[in-house]
Amino acid sequence: MFGLFLLVGACLLLSVRADLTIVQKVEGVGGGGEMTMKIKGDKMRIEVSPQITTIFDGKTGELTNLINDQKTVVRISADKMKAATEMIKKFNSKKESAEKAKLVPTGKKEIINGYETEQYVYDGPDFKATYWIALNYPDGAAILKQLQAIKSEAWNATNTKTPDYRDFPGLPIRTHIMMGKQHEGTVSNSTASGSGTEITTTLASIKQDPLSDAEFAVPKDYQEMSMPDIFGGQKAAPSVSPSP
Repeated sequence: MFGLFLLVGACLLLSVRADLTIVQKVEGVGGGGEMTMKIKGDKMRIEVSPQITTIFDGKTGELTNLINDQKTVVRISADKMKAATEMIKKFNSKKESAEKAKLVPTGKKEIINGYETEQYVYDGPDFKATYWIALNYPDGAAILKQLQAIKSEAWNATNTKTPDYRDFPGLPIRTHIMMGKQHEGTVSNSTASGSGTEITTTLASIKQDPLSDAEFAVPKDYQEMSMPDIFGGQKAAPSVSPSP
């Protein structure tokens, strides 16, 4: 599950302008499927399965998970996200580089979904990514500008060292991420088994239609569930959502 949050984290570059709905085909996570990201202002809604919806608030840095089949909500504050990252670092035997890695062109080109793309690689401390970037995607410059907004300061506090869309020369059409042991090797298009995790996302569609504020709010009939405060050594008392 945390690997999926890393994938989500790599996408949390929020817009302060028009709304966006991005649908991507996902391979390598639970057999694959579709991931839908909806962006409005400083908020992003991520849907990977009907059971779980994730909402990220770029202003507060809070991550909200809606468990739809149980009608419950679990919130993770920016401080807890930072604490989780620090805990993971303690168990990471590999020394991380002090500086963020750079996006590097390979010179390779490929046609993906009818668009000519150029390949770039990014070798981060915890994962390795390959991007196929379209320089001439329709309205690509306007869409990319929406995605080039400043990252949330709260998200930056987790020190994920993910690439910044301001470094991209065009719109990424496909992304291949390797996490775990296999990220130390060469790029592969197959899903790793036992040696690491590989995730491939391919852009299916982008819409710029207006989105409702309700899509980024917790439904009134959902109960709030507090997570155990494992980072502070204490358990939080259960609670319910306040009455509207």
